Amino acid sequence: MAPSRINIGIISDTHGLLRHEAIVALSGVDQIIHAGDIGKPEILDKLAEIAPVTAVRGNNDHGAWAAELPESRYIRIGNLTIFLIHDLKEISFDLREANVDIVIAGHSHRPLIETRDDVMFINPGSAGPRRFKLPISVALLEIGDGIPAARIIQVDAA
Repeated sequence: MAPSRINIGIISDTHGLLRHEAIVALSGVDQIIHAGDIGKPEILDKLAEIAPVTAVRGNNDHGAWAAELPESRYIRIGNLTIFLIHDLKEISFDLREANVDIVIAGHSHRPLIETRDDVMFINPGSAGPRRFKLPISVALLEIGDGIPAARIIQVDAA
């Protein structure tokens, strides 16, 4: 039997701008997670043309379409529990007690992959308008046989 493997594209802080380079970087994934500050519902529609999308509302997402999105959510993939939220500072519970394996967040526009207290934290950075000198990026999360591996993909040339 072949090992089970799922590829998840992670994007955040599009702020209404979905770059062609981000679409190319996410092409071929099995699922897309948007960690908030989407900007407009058409972004989610365009991402859904690539793969099924799971999203949360960011602090800059407003209107009826945004009100339908939760501020946070749990996702179960295989034996892993993923907690999705826009701003890490909004987490008000113990992640290990909640058996969270991976936290996906945005907000800071700073790409990050690190493990703290056996919890993997992923921030794909911003895929929308450039902020300061921060890179334009997305992340890919590959889960093979229940083991997660993540990487940041810079989608701009600068």
